[in-house]
Amino acid sequence: MAAIGVDLGGTKVLGVLVEGGEVVAQAKLDTPRGGADQVVTAVAECARRLGDPAAVAGVGVGAPGVVASGTGDVVRAPNLAGFEARVPLGAMLAAALDGARVVVDNDVNAALLAEHCLGAGRASNDVLGVWVGTGVGGALVLDGRLRRGPGGGAGEIGHTTVAGVDRRCGCGQLGHLEAVAGRAAMEDEARRRHAAGEHTALVELAGRKRMKSSVFAKALDAGDQLAGELLDDAVAALGAALSSAAALVDLDLVVVGGGLADKLGSQFVGRVEQAVRTRLFVPTSALRVVPAALGDLAGALGAALLLDA
Repeated sequence: MAAIGVDLGGTKVLGVLVEGGEVVAQAKLDTPRGGADQVVTAVAECARRLGDPAAVAGVGVGAPGVVASGTGDVVRAPNLAGFEARVPLGAMLAAALDGARVVVDNDVNAALLAEHCLGAGRASNDVLGVWVGTGVGGALVLDGRLRRGPGGGAGEIGHTTVAGVDRRCGCGQLGHLEAVAGRAAMEDEARRRHAAGEHTALVELAGRKRMKSSVFAKALDAGDQLAGELLDDAVAALGAALSSAAALVDLDLVVVGGGLADKLGSQFVGRVEQAVRTRLFVPTSALRVVPAALGDLAGALGAALLLDA
């Protein structure tokens, strides 16, 4: 039976209609900044553009932040306006869709589910997924199954602490990986340094609009010094965090996706792998760091798969 999957991100709401494992339609909206009610309206509109939610198996949603297992509640999502405290996203969306079945999980859980079933993670039963976009999300497949944890927060590598990082994360804490490797945090740092008199093409390209991943790609291609420094810091922090995760869980594969990783391509992922390898506790580890294979659709496709998971 057909299913609708929606990837709710910090900058966009991307939905797909899936039939027989194939994406047959897509829809995309900008993520509102006006709070939870506006976000629910946007997700519902995205789903309706793909068909009648009551005529399919349901609507799966991948949402950033911690999702309480089995409840559909987003406990905390710092990169979504209005989601700083617990929001019953599943219940709100079901009501907006006239009682259609709704399943909500973490967005990177959904994306990694798709990569594990259909993409870059098919050959491994122990995979860490790291999605570098507006923030830095993570998910774990251990022994072939998604590991959500008792509170739904397993895999949140963006909120692990990295030595030497002194920037404040969007969640309010100091030193988190997301505070140096998330696109929104990198934008904040670029604008701060630009306001202090440092020239950068990043601000010239973005103007007053969001500094999207494509802006970073263009600035890097132009040889912008600040963009290069921000990316160097992000790669170093990712190397530290991922090598620590590998030491803790004994992984054999890390899949790197997300808007920033997709735009910067395999060279960026290769740099991250090198940064990881220089820090591994067991230098001969067979750990590989590879790009996600399903691109921008991984989160939405995985959200549709949640209905059968």
